[in-house]
Amino acid sequence: MKSYDAVVIGGGPAGITAAMYLARSGCSVLMPEQLAPGGQILQTEAMDNYPGFPKGIKGYELADLFAAHLEGLAIDRPAAAVESVSGSAGQFVVRAGGVEYGARTVVVCSGAHHRKLGLEGEDRLRGRGVSYCALCDGNFFRNQTVAVVGGGNAALEESLYLSKLVSKLYLIHRRDEFRARKIYQDKLTEQSDKITLLRSSVVTALHGEKELTGLTVKNLKSGEETLLPVNGLFVYVGFSPSTGFLPADLAKDEQGFIITDTEMRTNIPGIFAAGDIRSKLCRQVITAAGDGATAAQAAFVLMEQLHA
Repeated sequence: MKSYDAVVIGGGPAGITAAMYLARSGCSVLMPEQLAPGGQILQTEAMDNYPGFPKGIKGYELADLFAAHLEGLAIDRPAAAVESVSGSAGQFVVRAGGVEYGARTVVVCSGAHHRKLGLEGEDRLRGRGVSYCALCDGNFFRNQTVAVVGGGNAALEESLYLSKLVSKLYLIHRRDEFRARKIYQDKLTEQSDKITLLRSSVVTALHGEKELTGLTVKNLKSGEETLLPVNGLFVYVGFSPSTGFLPADLAKDEQGFIITDTEMRTNIPGIFAAGDIRSKLCRQVITAAGDGATAAQAAFVLMEQLHA
């Protein structure tokens, strides 16, 4: 069994930063990758709040810049999903792609995945009208009618992106007020000819056998239900943490995100968590990168103690 100083799980901003810092500190690093480096950045059209890019930057461009930091570093990057983590500090066993690896420390940067609506037919219609990524699938609905569910930054940002492609868009939110930043709400009013707001409303049913043909939308105040013919539905109702492969006794909050201290240490010595997987207030690229750097330094300090 090949062993490493650190196994970094996840290839988003937190994982890339952690792996880079550890490798530059002379540590042997394994970074299993299931998808292309970049994480959620790859599903973002553009970012206008990342320092250093006052005019904004495309999501895929920033992801490429992050990934470029790994070039030339001694990091093993097998194309594999992590299946389990067991053991204790100094002697963890990480199973990825059916292969077991030894690890002195583990840095979890596995992020979170889009939460589903939980409606009948949602899984069957995924890729057939139901999507969780406007940047990935928006072009398939050019000049058609779509709906977006959600009220946060992601929902409004992706609605604005989709409005450039589609002929009509319904933005469905279960509350009266949006949680998104004011800049997105202001831009939304500028697209009132294409975007119809359905406030205090929820989707209660999906229609269509081989592909999505419409939605049933219920107004929470009046109780009235309306059949809405649409070709596509984009869901942005939050994220669920990707923690299924981790030890059951790893401390998590009520939503399932990993609890850490300010140094990214979890309740299990030797396991650190960084980025969107953490229980925290702000989930942004810049905070994920900062988490990754902190986790790497804390892991390095622990390894020094284990070696002493």
